[in-house]
Amino acid sequence: MKLNERSLAFYATCDSPADNSGFLYKRGERHTAYHRRWFVLKGNMLFYFEERESREPVGVIVLEGCTVELCDSAEAFAFAIRFGGAKSRTYVLAAESQAAMESWVKSLSRASFDYMRLVVRELEKQLEEMRLGTAGGCQQSPGSWKQKPSGLEQFPERLPALPTVLPKENGCAVWNNAPGADQSPNTCYGGHNSQGSPRPLPLPPRRRASSSEAGSAGAAVAETPSTFCWLHERYGREVTQLRQEWLERR
Repeated sequence: MKLNERSLAFYATCDSPADNSGFLYKRGERHTAYHRRWFVLKGNMLFYFEERESREPVGVIVLEGCTVELCDSAEAFAFAIRFGGAKSRTYVLAAESQAAMESWVKSLSRASFDYMRLVVRELEKQLEEMRLGTAGGCQQSPGSWKQKPSGLEQFPERLPALPTVLPKENGCAVWNNAPGADQSPNTCYGGHNSQGSPRPLPLPPRRRASSSEAGSAGAAVAETPSTFCWLHERYGREVTQLRQEWLERR
């Protein structure tokens, strides 16, 4: 890539985001006086301007093969950019605060391609270790994997025996379909049994399916007035008995 002053000036002032920017005090090369300059860091290039509104940079520092370290100077919050070699120049800069100095030292230390190369290598190493670990953890023989039985499969005696034929009431399956649930219409619910434990109340029958839903399965059994009266009397007696027992316990 061929660069010249014009292309560098355009890159320094274009709208591309800067990694860091702000005022720093730069010590002169011949004179030890410090001059306040506006610095802009983009990639591995550190541009500095006379003013913030300047259209062209005064100079540029290519941050390759250098180290950034703190140094002793007459100015507070000073740090230096040192290049390797006998005749290489050392740039001494000073920030306006401790926080600004730490920010500049951190961003300048990470600006070079050498640093990025180390980061990429470390990430590639971690990715390779993750791949090897995942591959090693998943290597199993096809016959060694077996599905673990669930709790119900481990203890089949806990499974309740279901009736082969569900009891019907008025042509529909009822809720209380456990074996031995069929009782005569005169059986009283509620209260207590011979052992003293309360008898469970029966649940009402399920809602009869509509004619459209039962079209494929056959016509639904129609409810007669006698069936309704029998249900009314049955549950009416249960409610009356439960209310009487509740009043006696008060």
